[in-house]
Formats: sequence, structure tokens, C-alpha cells
Amino acid sequence: MLAIVLRCGYKGTSVLDLADSILQKVSGFSSIGTMSYEDLVSIKGVSSSKALEILAVFEISKRVSYENVVNGFQVNSPKNLVEYLSKKIGFKQQENFHVLFLNIKNQIIFEKTIFIGTLNASVAHPRDIYKEAVKKNAASIIVSHNHPSQSCIPSEQDITFTNTLVDAGTVIGIPVLDHIVVSNNDYFSFKEQGLMK
Repeated sequence: MLAIVLRCGYKGTSVLDLADSILQKVSGFSSIGTMSYEDLVSIKGVSSSKALEILAVFEISKRVSYENVVNGFQVNSPKNLVEYLSKKIGFKQQENFHVLFLNIKNQIIFEKTIFIGTLNASVAHPRDIYKEAVKKNAASIIVSHNHPSQSCIPSEQDITFTNTLVDAGTVIGIPVLDHIVVSNNDYFSFKEQGLMK
């Protein structure tokens, strides 16, 4: 697929070899989404136009996923959100704490990245999340964050924060349906694993 986007290689190197060298540099196809324009053009054989075409392909993919989620999308299980969330925040090199706000039909009415953390930690506050939920008249929320380490196993801090958030939601009347930890190729659902109160 990448070779089709590239269309041609360069002198002495076929397009398939060029595609292979790009994939080796980022450890797999899905990780190309983490590359910047500068990263791509630094690879021998990747011109400015080829770099822009590759970035455009991945941006189109993200936007298709986004439209599928926001256009009347009904959340029935964590799995039908994972692909979108992985593309939205799974590639990020810092932790992003992202919240989906749902109506009474479990349709997404709004979403927002509440906090961007350090390389391996995020510090969101229930107050910031529920302030937005009340403003948007949300019936419930789903929270998500990424682990740049690529391991989606929640930390003790993740578990404690989720419990605090669930307690706050019970008091306010806007329940937390799930907390989903994502990477670019894996996920962990608190609901699926029985960790939601």
C-alpha cells in the first residue's frame, strides 16, 4: 500500500525497497502516522511531494474515522471506539486525556482533549471534566488517555483517578461509562476488565 502511494523509488532502489526502508524506520505501517514532514523528507528517496502525499493519506484516514464517530455514532462497546481513539491520541508522544460527551442515546455530542501531560504522565482533574460535561448537557461521559510507552496496562494512578471520577459522576448525575487506555495498536477498557465501580 505504501509503495502505491510512493509510486516510484530512486536510482538503484525500487519503490518496494523504499517503502520497506520507511517501514523499518518506524517499526510498522501504523506508526507512520507519528512521523512529521521533516522526518519523512530526511529519508533518502522521499521527496517533498511524496512526504506530503503520505501525510495526506494518514490525515484522510483520521478524518474518515472522525466522521464515522461524530455523525450520529452510537457507542455500544469499547471496541467500536478503539480505532478512532487510537488514531486520535494513540500516536501522541505525550499523554493526552481525552473525553467523549454523550447524550441519553449514547451518541457522541462533543469531545475534547482536557489535558496534555508529560512524556509519561497526565494530570486531569474531575472539576475540569465535569465543568465541560455540564456545559454541554451531557448525559454520560467516556474518558480516554494514551500511553506513549505503548503498554496499555493502567497504572495505580490511572485506577485511583478513575475511581475518583466515577464517584464525582455519581454525585453530579453524569456517569462515567468507561475509561479506555490506548496506544497506536492496543487498548485497555476498564469496563471490559471489570474495573468500573
